[in-house]
Formats: sequence, structure tokens, C-alpha cells
Amino acid sequence: MAYSKTIAIIALTVAAVATSGCGNRTESDGLIPDRSRDSILRQRANTVAGQPRRETIWDLFSNVDDPDTKIEVNKYIWTAAQQVLDFLPIETADPFSGVIVYGYGRPPGGGPAYRATVYVQDPALDARSLNVALATSGGPVNADTTRAIEDAILTRARQLRLADARL
Repeated sequence: MAYSKTIAIIALTVAAVATSGCGNRTESDGLIPDRSRDSILRQRANTVAGQPRRETIWDLFSNVDDPDTKIEVNKYIWTAAQQVLDFLPIETADPFSGVIVYGYGRPPGGGPAYRATVYVQDPALDARSLNVALATSGGPVNADTTRAIEDAILTRARQLRLADARL
């Protein structure tokens, strides 16, 4: 009986020593800044999935978004791509990431069926903002054809910007 009591005391002592390092770290540890437990809980309560909690409908109109996570695309390039490639059916379009995926379609006047993926990756109106991948059922198309489509999209985007500036 005394033997089992001794083993129980040793087991509790080992468990207490093993968990003694657990707990809140403070600035004195040099690992994390010293913040009170209440401020951490308040911060967590005011966010939902890492985003600020919105209390009323009017909070939707306030600019509380994190500017580091905002993804912007050029609206003129986005619209121009849809206008230039209007003979292709749109399969998916995500204006937040700037990707438009088109299905197969034949250009006006005939020719092989093409499909395209357009990636608008920057809010600037320049060639670096646009990336077009064009393919036929036989595989990727000639680089000159892809470049011609990109040039047509950029030219149309500049026309749209100029027309918008005149308003």
C-alpha cells in the first residue's frame, strides 16, 4: 500500500514539473510582447476569421479592410479582355484575383477553335499587368498570336480609359 502511494506521489510530482513551463509568456521572457490577457481577448472578440467584425449594415461602407490583403485589377484591361475575346464563352471569372477562363470558341471569320486564360495581375495599365495563355485543341498557339491578342486587349483598354477620361 505504501508502495502504490509513493508511486502516485512521484507521478504527480513528475506531472507538475513537466507542466510548470507551460503558461503565458511575457515580455520579460523576450519572446512575445507583454499584453494583458483582456486586451488579447478583446482583440479576438472584435475579429471574425481574421477580419474585423461588422456590427451594423453601415460598417460595410467604412474602410476597415486590411490594405495588405487587397487585390486590385485594372478595370480597363478587365473590360477590354472581355470585349476582345467576346467570341469565347466565359467559363469562370474572378474579378478579385483577376482571372478569366474562357472555353473553346471560333473567332469571327472561321479558323481553329481557341480557348484562353487571361490574368490581370496589377492595377496599372501596362503590358506587365496582363498575361494571356491561348491554346487550341492541339496545344499552345504561336507566341506571335498570343502577343497579338495581348496587344489588342491593351489597345482596347487604352481606348476605354481615354473614353472614360472625356466624361
